[in-house]
Amino acid sequence: MSEKTNVMRILDKKNIKYKSYTYKEKGAISGREVARYLNQNENQVFKTLVTVGKSKEYYVFVIPVNKELDLKKAAKSVGEKSINMIKEKELLPLTGYVHGGCSPIGMKKLFTTVIDITSEEFDTFIFSAGKVGYQVEVNINDLKKVIKFKLEDIV
Repeated sequence: MSEKTNVMRILDKKNIKYKSYTYKEKGAISGREVARYLNQNENQVFKTLVTVGKSKEYYVFVIPVNKELDLKKAAKSVGEKSINMIKEKELLPLTGYVHGGCSPIGMKKLFTTVIDITSEEFDTFIFSAGKVGYQVEVNINDLKKVIKFKLEDIV
């Protein structure tokens, strides 16, 4: 792949081994469609969701594309009474990413990040490379060298 995203540059800078994928010729498609297009297991391809808690703190959750975030489990995992998804128009100013291209790596600010525990079932997992049409595949232990996160059952 000739074009590198900021996420890929961050991984390169930290000497993290990763595979990159592109589906940019397909345009914006759902996470499940991305998994099918890339011929990958839907349980191994993850999406990044940004939420806001009752306290007005923001949180990032990374879950398989074929699952839904359990808001109660997610709130409990970060010590909140409740959380809600942020509005799409808030995503870019808050994170620097657009809907469909949000990655847990390289956000404008560091937010508490929780990755679904099922990510440990695989040697690697796949998530957005920070731009619509691009994905990276990374080992969960290597990701710890780039961002702080915890693993929880949140789906």
